[in-house]
Amino acid sequence: MQVQTQWVNTTDQQRLFVKLWGNEANPALVLVHGYPDNQEVWEPVIQHLIHDFYVISYDVRGAGQSSVPRNIRDYRLEQLSLDLDSVTHAVLGERCFHLAAHDWGSIQSWESVTEPKFRSRILSYSTISGPCLDHAAFLLRDSFKHQQKKLLKLLSKSWYIGVFQLPFLAPTAWHFLNAERWGKIVNDLERTQELPLNHNIQHDGKHGIALYRANFIPRLTQPRQRHAVCPVQAIVLKHDNFVSPDYIKELPKWVEDLSVVEVNANHWAVLSQPEKIASYIAQFAQSQQL
Repeated sequence: MQVQTQWVNTTDQQRLFVKLWGNEANPALVLVHGYPDNQEVWEPVIQHLIHDFYVISYDVRGAGQSSVPRNIRDYRLEQLSLDLDSVTHAVLGERCFHLAAHDWGSIQSWESVTEPKFRSRILSYSTISGPCLDHAAFLLRDSFKHQQKKLLKLLSKSWYIGVFQLPFLAPTAWHFLNAERWGKIVNDLERTQELPLNHNIQHDGKHGIALYRANFIPRLTQPRQRHAVCPVQAIVLKHDNFVSPDYIKELPKWVEDLSVVEVNANHWAVLSQPEKIASYIAQFAQSQQL
């Protein structure tokens, strides 16, 4: 695949490693990866998008080849949104772009998708397995008051979030997972063999925990009213072990122009069903260009 690379400096002097795929004259599409991945997780999807889009992917701070901040607070959602702003301005200038994200990439991208300054710049947003933390907090509060069974269901899929708050145990645990062991876990979840391996998994897993520690408690205890500034497509993974589809049911409260599609897959559908994921992203983005 045709690819170029460049480094982008952030507003707080971090460095993000960016890849540019395809013809610059095509509509721009930015892809944001999740945890514990880096931008390479998108490559099976990109090969199905590169002919129709100018694709921009990047390693978020702490992942892949991007720099690792020293402080937990440097992973705040507000800063992650500024990172997206830095990347898109460096690569695209004032051009508008489509956005798609998976897992933590989706969580952090909601910060931009609900930020007024991105109105008219983000043309569409495809979110995969990553709710807005503010929206999630309101849902959890409502469930606590009125639907305790629903609350337990929501929390049962998010047990790992509590573990990730532990400052020593959680980062250390990643030293016991190499690429092959982690690959077996993902293969078993997706019921697919020989999916691409993340050879940087120990680094990505260890440092990415800061995303959880910097954001979950502040956002869940002090949620904000956040409304989308662009059309949103929720790609729901029907067998997702980590994210409940109940979060998607709440989106009409926050998204004026919402589309929902379902995929018969587990959490890493970007690896196990890349052609299908690419087709949904492409169709939705192209529908917003008409």
